Amino acid sequence: MIKTTMHELTQIVNGEHADPHHVLGMHDITSEQDEYTVVRVFNPSAAKVEVFNPKKLKERYTMELEHKMGFFIAVLPRQKHFRYKLAFTGHDGNVWESWDAYSFAPAISEMDLHLFGQGTHYEIYNKLGATPMKIDGIDGVLFGVWAPNAKRISVVGDFNDWNGLRNPMRTLGNSGVWELFIPGLKNYDRYKFEISSHTGGFFHKSDPYAFFAELRPETASMVFDIKNYKWEDSQWIKNRTKKDPLDGPVNIYEFHAGSWRKVAEDGWRFMSWPEITKELIPYVKDMGYTHIELMPVTEYPFDGSWGYQVTGYYAATSRYGNPLELKAFIDACHQNNIGVIMDWVPAHFPKDAHGLAWFDGSKLYEHEDPRQGEHPDWGTLIFNYGRNEVKNFLIANALFWINEYHIDGLRVDAVASMLYLDYGKQFGQWVPNEYGGRENFEAVEFMKHMNSILFGKHPHVMMIAEESTAWTGVTRPAKYDGLGFSLKWNMGWMNDFLEYMSKDSVYRKHHHHNLTFSMVYAYSEKYILVLSHDEVVHGKGSLVNKMPGDTWQKMANLRVAFGYMMGHPGKKLLFMGGEFAQFDEWSEERTLDWFLLDEYEHHRQMKAFVKDINHLYLKEKALWQKDFDSEGFQWISCQDAERSIISFYRVSETRRRSKADQEAKGSTFEYLVFICNFTPYPHLDYRTGLPALGRYVEILNSDDEKYGGSGIINSGNLIAEEHLCDGRAYSVSIQLPPLGVVILKG
Repeated sequence: MIKTTMHELTQIVNGEHADPHHVLGMHDITSEQDEYTVVRVFNPSAAKVEVFNPKKLKERYTMELEHKMGFFIAVLPRQKHFRYKLAFTGHDGNVWESWDAYSFAPAISEMDLHLFGQGTHYEIYNKLGATPMKIDGIDGVLFGVWAPNAKRISVVGDFNDWNGLRNPMRTLGNSGVWELFIPGLKNYDRYKFEISSHTGGFFHKSDPYAFFAELRPETASMVFDIKNYKWEDSQWIKNRTKKDPLDGPVNIYEFHAGSWRKVAEDGWRFMSWPEITKELIPYVKDMGYTHIELMPVTEYPFDGSWGYQVTGYYAATSRYGNPLELKAFIDACHQNNIGVIMDWVPAHFPKDAHGLAWFDGSKLYEHEDPRQGEHPDWGTLIFNYGRNEVKNFLIANALFWINEYHIDGLRVDAVASMLYLDYGKQFGQWVPNEYGGRENFEAVEFMKHMNSILFGKHPHVMMIAEESTAWTGVTRPAKYDGLGFSLKWNMGWMNDFLEYMSKDSVYRKHHHHNLTFSMVYAYSEKYILVLSHDEVVHGKGSLVNKMPGDTWQKMANLRVAFGYMMGHPGKKLLFMGGEFAQFDEWSEERTLDWFLLDEYEHHRQMKAFVKDINHLYLKEKALWQKDFDSEGFQWISCQDAERSIISFYRVSETRRRSKADQEAKGSTFEYLVFICNFTPYPHLDYRTGLPALGRYVEILNSDDEKYGGSGIINSGNLIAEEHLCDGRAYSVSIQLPPLGVVILKG
């Protein structure tokens, strides 16, 4: 009788075999007497097993129990291998059938492994993780995981009673990749990887490449076919490929899905993606925003991290629905001409036991040395950007959201923490680079590589760096030794401007430089001006409560702040709630204070002002056409600190329609003139310089009564005079309202 060797049998039964396919499944064996085909099965839940060919149902073989733990063998006459099924009878009498997972050849190729080892397999998420697929016409799920220091890995889940002995994976050469195809699994089947480490013991880990996961506090990954969605945004994608997004308006509404609105009548639960789609898109479209920026919607365990401590980089968080519902939301945004940007966190990850930390019993995704591998202030771990497979994990992840979810851009969180080895660390807590400096060369190279690949494949998406230091070349292309991002958050402007606006108006003249200094460096990078969630949490107060004065002055201050922000060069971002002057600072635990719009006129008026200035921004090319060209902005007056008044103009250029006109007269210019008064004192005969002769008209005034202002506006035509003012040959006299911004078009 053909027997399995005791060594291999023991390894299988004890869950110690690194290549179970070598023993289990169908194999040809030659003995001294004859040649045979054997089938071996290990299933501790089975009392009886039969093997049969579904195409020849009469050929059914009862397998012999070779080990009491559930190891079965059937010895067949030598024959051509066929696709067979197994019929099980459990110890409880339950009967079921399945294809044998150990009868399938590897689905991860040598080329896959080679590219992954190089760090250049940019669609590795189709091989690692849990990928629904057909092999030989049989539906199942290909499981793959990178764990080079594991002794044994099994797929465990409801389908095998979480028994790590039932579905051990095979290791593929020296790649560190383990693989197993399991037939018959379906969407929402829960699973984890059971990892036996060389240091002893075993533990369960969520899948780093999982497409979906259980709702916290549960931590299992779930099988999900994310490709089963029919996109209807082809026109948006086609239009996106025709132009650089930075050539047009970019006005972003920063959005936290868990707290924008909660469903009061259902216990203040989260809104689902279908509910968000129904309510958010019309709101954003009506308010005149061009993009929605999603605070992280990848899977994370702790609500209080707002999604910035990620455990599932490829998984859309289950808080708001399934992956197809998120796709439908993004699809609907695109069909309504709204772009979608997603916050992305490649800088660090949490220490949660089910996540990436100590993944295979070793420090795999993080550094071995805690001085390189930990953020002491955040309690998180830093990715090892020098390891090819880790870089591949992250770069493929960035591409994944663009390829599979049609995301229009990524806002990359905490870039500064990646650039500097000593970020947030004290003396002795960090290791200098090879030249004794603080720059993290591996992270720099990672970002250059990432942006080069992304823009090579998707030239018209946006990569936005949240970078708070003076690092040069953040938005310079990688081929010119820059980091290669599209935009950089202008944190300096944000800090200076909010510090200025928080001062009582009587003191602002002493801080005038905070208002004007940003133009000294405005063209050193491609900037986006942000008033983000970070500025309205942790005791910082809401935007409106940063403003000094009584309620009227607070609202007027916020209007002039928004007006100045809209006129300043750079793309724009505002965090939700700011558009209607929410008084309380933001918390992820509660909904925005929408009741303010029902009960208080001044909140409705603020919302009306933001809506109007947003639509003005969309309409007027001068506000975005030359954001990164110094010809698009000129100061008129920037030194009137005593009265806390500034004025400037933005310019756009329009080609004349007919060829004859173009040849005769060339381009025409349109000017938008901003005059901002940051004190509560009106100037009823204020003369301001102008860029050119002609007729000017006031197109927006924040002091209009419809916005809650005092009503000091300029109606009718304003005719520029040849009257020297502000060093300019032309000027006009206007009424300049208190704590107000006047915008003239000429």
